[in-house]
Amino acid sequence: MTDRGRTALRQTRDSFTVGPSSLRWTGDELVIDINEIGALPMVTRVRGQVRVKPSAITSVELPLTPSGSHVWRPFAPVSDISVDLEAKGWQWSGHGYFDANFGTRALEQDFSFWTWGRFPTKHGATCIYDASRLDGSELSSGFHFTPDGQAHVADVPPRTRFSRSLWAVYRETRADPGTTPRQRLNMLDAPFYSRSMVETQLDGERTIGVHEALDLRRFRSPLLKPMLAVRVPRRPGWRFGDETKG
Repeated sequence: MTDRGRTALRQTRDSFTVGPSSLRWTGDELVIDINEIGALPMVTRVRGQVRVKPSAITSVELPLTPSGSHVWRPFAPVSDISVDLEAKGWQWSGHGYFDANFGTRALEQDFSFWTWGRFPTKHGATCIYDASRLDGSELSSGFHFTPDGQAHVADVPPRTRFSRSLWAVYRETRADPGTTPRQRLNMLDAPFYSRSMVETQLDGERTIGVHEALDLRRFRSPLLKPMLAVRVPRRPGWRFGDETKG
């Protein structure tokens, strides 16, 4: 992913283009065309296509703060996904999802920490959102989504801590009493953020899903924020016609 200026942006009702990469909605699937260059230490081209086909589109919006300054929108928690990137071994298909977060304030202005998880089940998918707000209040939400797009508040089991990330970010998710979640695959590790595949047990069902933990206390640190400029390439002067430059 690359930071770019306004000259690199184009948007229509069914498409969103930033530089040489884009998303477009065909009516029944989201097509994501990727043409990027990775950041240090892996400065290589990342090019290919991802297709996400929802089983249904939900109407759910979850305010993450009482004022509605942050909102989670699970567009398609139950989807089929296919990935075809121009690299050996980076082609696969399986179970996927598509969601987004929206907000009118910086995350670190309202939160100190959160964890989120999306776990496939035999009847759809369960999504879990737990957050600690700076005002001392807590968000604890669980939803189960069926393949036809119906959403139900889920009576999820207790918060259960498991091993910290490589950068020692605290991690927890929901798990049946007497069981402990465990990481199955590390996907992204940063001093303030962890994304991984985690195995847990929910209502007697073992499941492996995507999990994230975000420490906004660390993110606010003036020592850590400059690291984003190193990890995220910047092309402020990019314009259409420069596609070969990435």
